[in-house]
Amino acid sequence: MPANSTPPATKKKGRRARFVVIVLVLALVGGVGYGAYWGVSTVRASLPQTTGTINLPGLDGQVEVKRDSYGVPQIYANTDRDLFRAQGYVQAQDRFWEMDVRRHMTSGRLSEMFGKEQVATDEFLRTLGWRQVAQEEYDDKLDDETKKNLQSYADGVNDYLKGRDGKDISVEYAALNFVNDYKPAKWTPVDSVAWLKAMAWDLRSNMQDEIDRSLLTSRMDEKQIKDLYPSYPYSRNQPIVTEGAVDPLAEEFDPKAEPGDATGGGTGTGTGTGTGTGTGTGIGTGGAGAVGGLESQLDALSGTLDEIPALLGPSGSGIGSNSWVISGDYTTTGKPLLANDPHLAPQLPSVWYQMGLHCRSSTKDCQYDVAGYTFAGMPGVIIGHNKDIAWGMTNLGADVTDLYLEKVSGDTYQYGNEQKKFKTRQETIKVAGGKSQTITVRSTEHGPVVSDRDGQLRTVGDKAPVTNAAPDRGDGYAVSLQWTALEPGKSMDAVFALNKAKNFPEFRKAAQNFEVPSQNLIYADTKGTIGYQAPGRIPIRAEGDGSLPAPGWDPKYRWEGYIPFDELPYEENPKRGYIVTANQAVIDKDDYPYPLTEDWGYGARSQRINDLIKSKIKDGGKISTDDMRTMQTDNRSEIATLLMPYLLKIDVSDPSIREAQKLLEGWDYSQEPDSAAAAYFNAVWRNVLKLSFGNKLPKEMRVKGECLNVRPADSTGPADDLEELVRECGRRSADSAQPDGGDRWFEITRKILKDEDNEWWQAPKTRLQGPAKTRDELLLRALTDARWELTAELGKDVSTWSWGRLHQLNLENQTLGTEGPGIVKTLLNRGPWNLGGGEAAVNATGWNAAGGYEVMWVPSMRMVVNVGDWDKSRWINLTGASGHAYSPNYTDQTEKWAKGELLDWPFSSRAVEESTGDTLTLAP
Repeated sequence: MPANSTPPATKKKGRRARFVVIVLVLALVGGVGYGAYWGVSTVRASLPQTTGTINLPGLDGQVEVKRDSYGVPQIYANTDRDLFRAQGYVQAQDRFWEMDVRRHMTSGRLSEMFGKEQVATDEFLRTLGWRQVAQEEYDDKLDDETKKNLQSYADGVNDYLKGRDGKDISVEYAALNFVNDYKPAKWTPVDSVAWLKAMAWDLRSNMQDEIDRSLLTSRMDEKQIKDLYPSYPYSRNQPIVTEGAVDPLAEEFDPKAEPGDATGGGTGTGTGTGTGTGTGTGIGTGGAGAVGGLESQLDALSGTLDEIPALLGPSGSGIGSNSWVISGDYTTTGKPLLANDPHLAPQLPSVWYQMGLHCRSSTKDCQYDVAGYTFAGMPGVIIGHNKDIAWGMTNLGADVTDLYLEKVSGDTYQYGNEQKKFKTRQETIKVAGGKSQTITVRSTEHGPVVSDRDGQLRTVGDKAPVTNAAPDRGDGYAVSLQWTALEPGKSMDAVFALNKAKNFPEFRKAAQNFEVPSQNLIYADTKGTIGYQAPGRIPIRAEGDGSLPAPGWDPKYRWEGYIPFDELPYEENPKRGYIVTANQAVIDKDDYPYPLTEDWGYGARSQRINDLIKSKIKDGGKISTDDMRTMQTDNRSEIATLLMPYLLKIDVSDPSIREAQKLLEGWDYSQEPDSAAAAYFNAVWRNVLKLSFGNKLPKEMRVKGECLNVRPADSTGPADDLEELVRECGRRSADSAQPDGGDRWFEITRKILKDEDNEWWQAPKTRLQGPAKTRDELLLRALTDARWELTAELGKDVSTWSWGRLHQLNLENQTLGTEGPGIVKTLLNRGPWNLGGGEAAVNATGWNAAGGYEVMWVPSMRMVVNVGDWDKSRWINLTGASGHAYSPNYTDQTEKWAKGELLDWPFSSRAVEESTGDTLTLAP
């Protein structure tokens, strides 16, 4: 399929916009009860001016904003101050509602906009203190130039807000005014800095795994828990960095050193606090050290995490990304090619905003010529290219959070042999339509006490997964959080430095300040260099490995500092000629002295990309820009390649089940939207997981509302021998329940697949089916259950089944589109789209197997950068440039995104001029 070119121009856009306005007004006045409040003028009022001239006193000179027919702006100015001021103005034109909601979220002030229902969320966010840390960064850490750019951006936002009521800014404010007289406040530089905290929160790595491992102790012994967290398969799935090691004498990473040379600088990994499990005889048995009260505590904390608005997506295996870069030695262009597609939650509007920032000439007062993906609400470009270099990002996944159990006594907590007083502060939460509420935030040596923010967390029970050396439980333990993002840093400095970097040394210098969140950074430049850098503030633990909550009273479990930047892994022009990052392990742990994490992605996507590249370049083959796009849309199911041979050997006697099984014969493992085989296989996989693992997990990890009859947690006998079973219902949201079906579960299944009698294959009898005692008996049950599940979902005729009908993308406005009145949801939301791809595929349209087939993670954008010949680069966004539901640019890229198409990405002034449909002049 050829990549898409720039669409026809903008004359149709005006007619389309008028049509949308007419449809909106007809809907609103058609007896739904809101016509009295909204009308044509309300809708038109918030659509931005994109042509003509607007006077902005204080500009140094004229600024041009050139938009193509997709509404993507390219800004031209003569000074940095004007450039970032215009960026703020233009982003506010298109996305201020989104920006305003974000800043209220990051500062724990959602209740000011949405009322009392958001108080609990605000309490938790105030406890974390994102806004407070952002203020400290701005006051004490950031460079003067960074502060000037942030202030210029804020000035531009406020230029746009001046003299405008909410309804003139976005139609959501008109809806909000039905119940609330909220008025937008001025933008500040700290509002922009705080966004990095939200980004870091959603990419915080293994905090949920830390909670889950503790919750598992209520029903599983240590071996069983280890089964569910297998080690990374280094020998099969290649880590990012395969060359180099830390030189113990120079105390820096040497990319030319032989792996295995690393011998110094690291610390012991320890064993955490222990699982406290008993010696149960089967899966689902409880032990003498069952979590008890702490189970309730961690369950409630997990529930609180579910309620925090995830601006990037639910924390889980879906949060990830693909990026890779290929040397010009292996490309048709003779220069590097770089691809990136971050996997985040589907949002409307997309979390990304495409933009170009261009100085008309390079001077000391105007230093930028850069284009790419930005965050609305933050100046600069996050991912993209300038005239010299290109860069991309994926989540590194380093373990940067630790939960600590704190022994509390009155207003003190135990630390070593001391009773230390909590640090406290008062926070007042204003509530729209209600009384303000005041909370007290407590903090320990480790960080804020997160267990204070939920009623179930205030008291722990009788037992906790700690060793006999733990202090007397008394009234119980509290839980505090240590997290790198709660310490002021300089990540905002790194954004501007990346935008200006001209070569690999400057790129690495910029990366040194990209402390939070820790990202894999890939690189290419016009001189032909490709590279990789692992940046980030990654803790060194004196003891323990961060996999379980640590004993806060024991100073041995403190953080001793952070891995020095000079010792973090990087690569420059590796001999293999390409670099792939897709959330796999960064480097073999045997070749690196510092523990980064044990909770990597397991490499299904990364190894598929490695294999695709190797197959293309073998025997002298070359890779083109379109080959890169094709790789991004690769739909192959890696778990299918493993499981299918076993499924096809199952002897099926029931004709209806056999009819479905035949769909799998000859299937090429490609998960196309119209594939009946993909639909059936994924249903089988979901049921394999449910039978072998899901039904054996504690209720705190299963889907909310799904109930099972299970043996009591303190039982040691098989379920069939019990006279009475206990009915337990799941407690976790569908987007974060387990087993989610990601590549950790691929690895778990791989390790037991040849063991026909492994205990995980056992499943109890049901009203309709007998017990499963072996692998093949369980697979037969999964084939059967999947057949009847899809019959109910898609109909009896298997020839009409398709993966896309199950696997649908719905785009929801992130506030009123999820919580507003039904008619408002209808007007603000879009979809569905029937998608291909799947969990841990390169085309990572992720779904949670515990919750269903709905698309929950997506490639939130895609780009392929043609280094040096920048105008031949291609890009696409999930939705569109505009956050206005009645703009023609609201979701005008989504259909092409769903088909795997890319748009032209103009960069040179000539190419930008040729693509321009509207020009707006901002004049002093």
